[in-house]
Amino acid sequence: MRGRADTRPRAPVRRARDVVPALVGALVLVLAALPVERTSVPAAEAAVFRAVNGVDVLLFVLVWPVMQLGNVLVVPASALVAAALRRWRLAAGLLLAGAGTYLAAKAVKDVVVRGRPDGLLADVVVRGAAAQGRGFLSGHAAVAVTVLTVAWPWLGRRGRVAGVALAAAVCLARVHVAAHLPLDVVGGVGLGLLVGSLVLLLVGRPR
Repeated sequence: MRGRADTRPRAPVRRARDVVPALVGALVLVLAALPVERTSVPAAEAAVFRAVNGVDVLLFVLVWPVMQLGNVLVVPASALVAAALRRWRLAAGLLLAGAGTYLAAKAVKDVVVRGRPDGLLADVVVRGAAAQGRGFLSGHAAVAVTVLTVAWPWLGRRGRVAGVALAAAVCLARVHVAAHLPLDVVGGVGLGLLVGSLVLLLVGRPR
């Protein structure tokens, strides 16, 4: 009948072009992994690392909270926020993408083996506790980009700008504290974009 509002839940949208970000993420991940070696660092990458690691502008107490935006605990926290706002599809997508990113990152670390900056380069400025384990890729960068990618369709313009800025800050912070080399965070960005885009294709975006 005319004049009656349609209260039926709208089906999610899945677009063929949404596969493009996933392909871009896969390409970025592969290109970041190709130059990585176990015992040496490419000269260009080392120069970029020293430029970021050597800058002492902010206190570690200010950098540390920024890094935590890439902590895996951000995934359930953001899913809870989405659930509180009754964005059930977003909440499910965040949890699925977070689990997928965690497992995929572990698999990549087993294939592309590289240590931390302080074990590969001299004169490294380590801020905070020295990072342990394998360096490639950055799980923090992957988590931050995964959450942003999944949440992207639900965000407004300001939210997207803020999300990109915060994800970039996480990547820079991980290099600044000497937890990762530049290609580590680039690989993390690629993985996050890949997994997040695939999850969006699965759960769909809001109409």
